[in-house]
Amino acid sequence: MKETFSKIAVFQYSSEAQIIKSRLEAEGIEVFLFDQLTIDTDPLVSNAIGGIKLKVWAEDEAKALHILKSISEYSLDDEGQEIQCPICESFKVELVTTIKDVKSFLAYIFSFLSNSRPGQNQHKYRCNNCKQKFDLE
Repeated sequence: MKETFSKIAVFQYSSEAQIIKSRLEAEGIEVFLFDQLTIDTDPLVSNAIGGIKLKVWAEDEAKALHILKSISEYSLDDEGQEIQCPICESFKVELVTTIKDVKSFLAYIFSFLSNSRPGQNQHKYRCNNCKQKFDLE
């Protein structure tokens, strides 16, 4: 009998693939990562070879896809609840960095090296719906 794999996801970075792999394995699904070592060796080839392919046995495909759909791709608060935008009330909220220019980057590096607290938060939340940035209170 020939056993076959089903590709259920592709990732650009190894860390993303490892997180999903761990979640699926916790549910008893055997997971295989293809091209992970190549991309870990040289991350610049990720797009050229099509990323890290996460595959499962064909008979586990439906269960694995169901688990993938249950994982939120947006930010969660400390209690595991989706974060809601205070402006438009959308739940499509992501954590983004506020380091966007050389000046803010150098200030961040200086605060890191001097073991002091940066002058402002280095991360904010951004709503993918209305594009507003905000802090959690």
